Amino acid sequence: MWKNRKDGEEQPYLPFGPFKVRLPFLHYRFEWPDYLQGLLMCAVDLAAIPIMIELLGMPFEVALAVVILNGILYLIHHLLGDPVVPGWITPAIPLITIYVLTFPEGPDRVYALVALQLTLGILSIILGATGLAKRVVTFVPPAIKSGVILGAGFAAVISIFQVGGRFESFPWTISIAVGIAFYIIFSRHFYKLKSKNRTWFLISKLGIFPIIILAVIIGPMFGEAPWPQIEWGFSNPDFITLYKEYTVFGLGMPPLMMFIASIPTVLATYIVLFGDVIQTKALVEEAQEYRKDERIDYDSNRAHLLFGGRNAFMSIFGPDPVMAGPLWAAMQVVIIERFKEGKKAMHSIFGGMGSFRWGTNTGLLLLPIVSLVQPILGIALALTLLIQGYVSVRVGIMESRSTRDLGIAGITGAVLATKGAAWGFAVGILLTLLIYGKQFFVGENEEIFTKDLKVEKK
Repeated sequence: MWKNRKDGEEQPYLPFGPFKVRLPFLHYRFEWPDYLQGLLMCAVDLAAIPIMIELLGMPFEVALAVVILNGILYLIHHLLGDPVVPGWITPAIPLITIYVLTFPEGPDRVYALVALQLTLGILSIILGATGLAKRVVTFVPPAIKSGVILGAGFAAVISIFQVGGRFESFPWTISIAVGIAFYIIFSRHFYKLKSKNRTWFLISKLGIFPIIILAVIIGPMFGEAPWPQIEWGFSNPDFITLYKEYTVFGLGMPPLMMFIASIPTVLATYIVLFGDVIQTKALVEEAQEYRKDERIDYDSNRAHLLFGGRNAFMSIFGPDPVMAGPLWAAMQVVIIERFKEGKKAMHSIFGGMGSFRWGTNTGLLLLPIVSLVQPILGIALALTLLIQGYVSVRVGIMESRSTRDLGIAGITGAVLATKGAAWGFAVGILLTLLIYGKQFFVGENEEIFTKDLKVEKK
């Protein structure tokens, strides 16, 4: 059936309400190159484990169970018609961490995370079902929106370099790995290299995986991590302990006040999450420009239902501090770049994205891969957060429309990163009211921003 697509049409599917069901081999060709890449890139999914160990005191095997459960839910996006490689809500991880750490270690922290993730899931489902998602975000003044995204970036960097942070444990490995990663991902010089040389181009397509493998070697060389002890067989996630000690089935539902207290952090998380939705739309439109033979249907409301449902499900069965996000930007770009090469390279975008996520799920079950990267998962997480911090600061600045917006955003972001979302929102609202008054929701436009910049340069 997957061969039956005519030029300009969508890949075959089974209609199911707002969803479009596509099954491997039946509705899309299985793409083995993307599957094999997924086997290796599951290492990035495993980088969530150190957060759960530090934040909730989870044993490794219990945290692995959460990662596997989340990995299975990644599949529902392409299976139900969402043309994305889903991932974490990476920019919000530091904000979520700051919030959860305000509660004492033990059941209260689990309650806080459950309340936060469940509230975010329900909010996303409601916005997706009613089609109000875009209106809610445009309702937030640009200065405050900019401040929240900046704050997420600040918090990501602070979490690595603060006293007792990961940089103190892995200074050489993080410095070398991050330096090479920033060169490969953001450097103009490397961009020119990969446009001229096939080898560099292939390295760039692997995202941060080559850097993670490099960290496996560098860490032990500098004495900052042990050499991996490769084990054979299948991984051993502990779902029983997860069920008894870290879910509502063993602990009960959080008290109502936990849900109320989570609202500012939920709103901050949703603002940065919606940025991923906008980015997804732009990437899909770019892919569509290159491949007219397949019509790609991206519906932000459907996406909200899917990642909202994932968050609601995970909050009950396996609370996860990295949350269920709409996009893994790095791998979305990698898959789209191969999709652009034509029908022979990738018949359908759903084949590439689906095969990749089937690959990551297989990799999570293979003990050799899990044991290979286990010693440097903290380094992998630091790398992810620093890259996300760079992107968040860049995007946050661009959300501002004037230098006044940028001033408000800088203070809002700094307060949010150090004191939490509730303080950040309060400061942002107060400053915006004081500076703009009746123009609270309007602010200033880009023409004023450009004019202000010219004046300041003089």
